[in-house]
Amino acid sequence: MTMTAGIVAMLVLSGCAGGSEESSPRGDDGGRPVVLTTFTVLADIARNVAGDHLTVESITKDGAEIHDYEPTPQDVAKASRADLILDNGLGLEAWFDQFVAASGAPRVDVSSGVETIDITGGARAGEPNPHAWMSPSGTVTYVDNMAAAFSDLDPENAEDYRQNASDYSEELREVQETLVAALADVPESQRVLVTCEGAFSYLARDAGLRELYLWPVNSEEEGTARQVAAVIDQVRADDVPAVFCESSVPLRAMQQVVDATGATFGGTLYVDSLSLSDGVVPSYLDLIRHDATTIADGLTGRTSS
Repeated sequence: MTMTAGIVAMLVLSGCAGGSEESSPRGDDGGRPVVLTTFTVLADIARNVAGDHLTVESITKDGAEIHDYEPTPQDVAKASRADLILDNGLGLEAWFDQFVAASGAPRVDVSSGVETIDITGGARAGEPNPHAWMSPSGTVTYVDNMAAAFSDLDPENAEDYRQNASDYSEELREVQETLVAALADVPESQRVLVTCEGAFSYLARDAGLRELYLWPVNSEEEGTARQVAAVIDQVRADDVPAVFCESSVPLRAMQQVVDATGATFGGTLYVDSLSLSDGVVPSYLDLIRHDATTIADGLTGRTSS
């Protein structure tokens, strides 16, 4: 059975189990509209905009890989009562298209209007890099799109959504300014952000860094000998002081770069998912601040690990 056929089958079964639309109303038990997001980062941003007026849930759980996720029957049950579904768009959740269409809930791509950066290399070269939320300034567009969608869904509280969005956007701009200031003293030749996956194009642009990675976004070839050798050569040529890797991928390929060049492993970065509440990045602002601080500390030599 194909994924599309499987999703449709789950939706049919969910409808049979839940009875008629009248007996399975949308919204939560308290009557608040339910907003469903595709992953935890979007859910956290959405909660900051929604305040207490909406119930926001995420399809994927903390720590989950977003690119190749496959919906479950539990996801179908969530979708059946959602009043609005938010996804990132830009090709991130290709697995979700049929699922969302069959759910019947309105859908909003919250990255709409972001100034995109194309993927370089790999099978998806020339397509927009989907990780636009990794730009604090770009995420302001996400926030504005959410506020508009929530206002359409719940006009009575539209002013609250606009104010929440404004307050949250100010925090995002402060993160952006802090990142730029923290990296101001890094020599031009060393202003290179070296990571495992090419998921940091937007953050690198914000910070005035060049981007270098072992493999492009969601590549089937991850950490090949040729990729590692090319990064080793560039790290040596630019005398890059520190390299980094994401929490969701193995470190072994980047460790080869560290061993061959003497660069410091600057630390673990987070992209696609938040941690649990007692973890390192329980919120999106925690995530982006952690990544900004880790990168700045690694490239300026303020810390080592």
